[in-house]
Amino acid sequence: MATKVVMEALSPTMEEGRLVKWVKNEGDAVKTGDILAEVETDKAVMELVARADGVLRKRLANEGDSSPVGTLLGVIATADENIDALVGGGAAAPAPAAPAAPASAGGESTAPANEAVAETKDTAGATAVPDAPAQAQGEASTPPQEKAQATAQAAPPRPAAAPPRPAARPPQQGNGARPAAGTQSGGRQRSSPLARRLASERGIELGKIQGSGPGGRVIKRDIESAVSGAGGRSAARSAAAERLAAEGDFRDVPLTQIRKTIAKRLAESNGPIPTFFLTAELDVTRAAEMREQLAEMGDEYKASFNDIIIKATALALAEHPAVNAHWLGDKIRQFNRIHVAMAVAVEEGLITPVLFDADRMQLWEISAMARELAGRARERKLTPEEYTGSTFSVSNLGMFGIDQFTAIINPPEAGILAVGGVEEKAVVIDGAVTVRKRMRVTMSCDHRVIDGATGAKFLQTLRRLIENPLSLVV
Repeated sequence: MATKVVMEALSPTMEEGRLVKWVKNEGDAVKTGDILAEVETDKAVMELVARADGVLRKRLANEGDSSPVGTLLGVIATADENIDALVGGGAAAPAPAAPAAPASAGGESTAPANEAVAETKDTAGATAVPDAPAQAQGEASTPPQEKAQATAQAAPPRPAAAPPRPAARPPQQGNGARPAAGTQSGGRQRSSPLARRLASERGIELGKIQGSGPGGRVIKRDIESAVSGAGGRSAARSAAAERLAAEGDFRDVPLTQIRKTIAKRLAESNGPIPTFFLTAELDVTRAAEMREQLAEMGDEYKASFNDIIIKATALALAEHPAVNAHWLGDKIRQFNRIHVAMAVAVEEGLITPVLFDADRMQLWEISAMARELAGRARERKLTPEEYTGSTFSVSNLGMFGIDQFTAIINPPEAGILAVGGVEEKAVVIDGAVTVRKRMRVTMSCDHRVIDGATGAKFLQTLRRLIENPLSLVV
């Protein structure tokens, strides 16, 4: 029986994915669980696996193509099976969503959780093609994630996907100029947006760089290595002139899945959410001294200011449950568990891995977990369970020399804490001028959930914890 290979929902928020590369070629024998392709979701690069045994008879999507969830990407069948009925219509039409379960007066779905899961799975797959005994790969897609803030509900119907393009087209090269050298088959350059921007700023020709990222992709460190050995400004000017001749006055950079998601989520946040901001300056002199003492105990006890902030935030949230909450439209959900997301800058945008039950973790446990999650986030290796389910977020730009900023709330969370850098300042204490280490934090609050006094009391507690840091390690 032929099996459709469709674009699966590989993360809870994924609506479309970009096929990074095919791992299997047409005619290759595959078994259930074999990796067929690598797909870029809105958060990470993940593996699309086979859901049946057979031969990969047809690949209907090109590397670099973005496709909505449910789109037909290929067909697995036996070597002599007729698949004309499957491939003749192009992309698979996503199945219509099951009717939503009736909601109770409080807005909660009355349908059992497993029924809601079944509805979601149906919409992620593709409908069977008439007169052909085929099963849909999407029917065995990634299991649904248990998100703390999600209520059981059916997925909305998706429009039919467009038929696959016959061949990959190169990205637009500015003013109609010819494509630069060094592109992959089909004319598409394998490079991250950050690498392209840095290359443009520093006069480096991407086509001449050997990428060290996944699949030979050119990434930031490749550009930095090229700059260090470029041979001075004259080489950079020459490269810039060559680029101008090849590309014209400008180049359009295609949006990645993570950048599309960031744009959509921030538009949802900055417009509809009535946000106000509270800023406080904290004395972190004692916290700095504690960091030094912990480091003297051994590497396993080292902690950054960001680790200290996360721990203090988690303990403050335990004292102020009104802040550890989500806005759900018809109700406010206050959580009894504290899951703190930390913003991590990656080459193509931002991702927020989550420290679950952060209030119960020791400071050095937070430090170790934060380093591990940040490292895997930059490598795009996080699983959906590791970046969903947060109840509050922390964003720190202090390491970039930023004194103070305001962060945009990640809905449905009710708040986010923006952390600036540590600097020495002359302050007056008991009538005497002395130099102390200071840090500014700004809390963005959803006024539908958090009132001014509520947010101010939370920051008071945060100040008490950070300025008396022994409370974070006992």
